[in-house]
Amino acid sequence: MKRSDQVVVVTGASSGIGLETASLLSSKGMKVYGLSRSKPRGKYSFNHLIADVTSIETLQKAADFIRESQGGIDVLVNCAGIGIGGAVEETDEADYDNLFNVNVKGVFQTTKVFLPLLREGKGKKIINIGSIAGILPIPFQTFYSMSKAAIQSFSEALRNELRPFGIEVTTVLPGDTKTAFTSNRKNNPISEESPYAERQARSLKKMEIDEQTGKSPISVANVIFKLINRR
Repeated sequence: MKRSDQVVVVTGASSGIGLETASLLSSKGMKVYGLSRSKPRGKYSFNHLIADVTSIETLQKAADFIRESQGGIDVLVNCAGIGIGGAVEETDEADYDNLFNVNVKGVFQTTKVFLPLLREGKGKKIINIGSIAGILPIPFQTFYSMSKAAIQSFSEALRNELRPFGIEVTTVLPGDTKTAFTSNRKNNPISEESPYAERQARSLKKMEIDEQTGKSPISVANVIFKLINRR
């Protein structure tokens, strides 16, 4: 099947960096399939498919649809991610499991499902959204920092595995970015009896201010666009 447009899959496309990336790439003439658990609010210019990165069945269904429509893809952008805030000692195991299920296993599962389609593409690239927090870990965001450090290692090892297929792999490391990630982050309740109470409250407040006065997610989308178009 011959394709004239670059075909790109973007996860986490309902908001934030994922939405801005899918929208920008679509405006540049690329055939974009945005994946997320829910549709973006308002108007959007790309093709949206309901898929959850924690459910390989929904990812496979999306991949099958794209294969039938396009034959393959050229770029996969893994944007989906969540955060939790609070002290390690006071974090519930269920919250820990959920974060790693989305931020790490979700990237693995999405990559696994779409690699057969990438091998059929041209100018083949995987772009993973990491974070500067994966390089400079942040207290009271310990598990988010861990997950993004894992993505960095995943990308570097995967790059070597996929080199014979001509598939390039890279990680983008945004700093503070103004998105709904801040309001969606699940923070541990702050108890007055907690030995971490004052420091946790101060740290989380500082993070929220830094994020909401940070760069626009469009700036990250522009970096991704440039990466797609250069070696």
